[in-house]
Amino acid sequence: MNSNRSGGWKPYVVLMFMPLFFSSNLIFGRAAITSVEPWTFAFLRWFFAFVFLLPFAWSGIRAHRDILKAQWKTIVFLGFLGMWICGGIVYHALHFTTATNATLIYTSSPILILLLEWAFRGRRMGGREVVGVALALVGVVMILTKGSLAVLLGLTFNLGDLAMALAAISWAIYSVLLKSRDLAQVPTVAVFAVVAGAGALTLLPFMVWETIVTQSFPVTVDAWTAIAGTVVFVSLLAFTFYQYGIETIGPSVTGFFMYLLPPYGVLMAVTFLGETLQPFHFIGFGCVMAGLLLATLPGSVWKRVASRASGSSH
Repeated sequence: MNSNRSGGWKPYVVLMFMPLFFSSNLIFGRAAITSVEPWTFAFLRWFFAFVFLLPFAWSGIRAHRDILKAQWKTIVFLGFLGMWICGGIVYHALHFTTATNATLIYTSSPILILLLEWAFRGRRMGGREVVGVALALVGVVMILTKGSLAVLLGLTFNLGDLAMALAAISWAIYSVLLKSRDLAQVPTVAVFAVVAGAGALTLLPFMVWETIVTQSFPVTVDAWTAIAGTVVFVSLLAFTFYQYGIETIGPSVTGFFMYLLPPYGVLMAVTFLGETLQPFHFIGFGCVMAGLLLATLPGSVWKRVASRASGSSH
């Protein structure tokens, strides 16, 4: 799937599911991180993702091997950003910060993507996008603070939060770099496979060191079930869908869909962890969805809506 293909509505449908797979980390990731050391978990996640992808990606890798060799520094840097920082560092940070703080900080990524594209690629930010981003942020804050100003004002930040801020910046850079012209010539699955492999290589020395120091390695069925779930849903499906969105409709629009992480996370918690929906959840969901539609739908759609509305008023 290359960037020169017109996806129509398909990318938007795909990206509605992408945050759902990322949110499954609430179930699989949390289960794994309680029984598997952070660097070991991150390495196993991306090593097995690479192994799974390789048979599907091999023909694309062979056909575009000259481009991939020429872009090896970019590929390694993408692996460092997306798998080392947004993998091992994030899992370490979650031992020191709260899920609320982590999610609030991480949802700054779409704004950072916009700013990076504006600064380095001359992308213009329309007023509709700015309002949409603001509205989605209000929804995220509403959900994470349970609609309480006291909770918002009472938030404190620590070293783990700084690590999450680093991860948010890294994710934004990762998203923008994926849209490089050279890599756009290579099939999605081939790019993802080599980046996953590069990420696993950057994690390997830290996993070995961690295993030696802690004298621990996952051996239980529960630990490996959680690792398998993370590989399939959080790594393979979520990242593939995210990369497909970047190649078809660009980093900025794809990044907006990350605002669906908190709503989907709540729905996961309600479904699997027995939590109860509250009024602030619905208000937050409404703001996120309104902001998402406002910021991501093409201008032609809004023109058609406006013309129909003006036509029906006469």
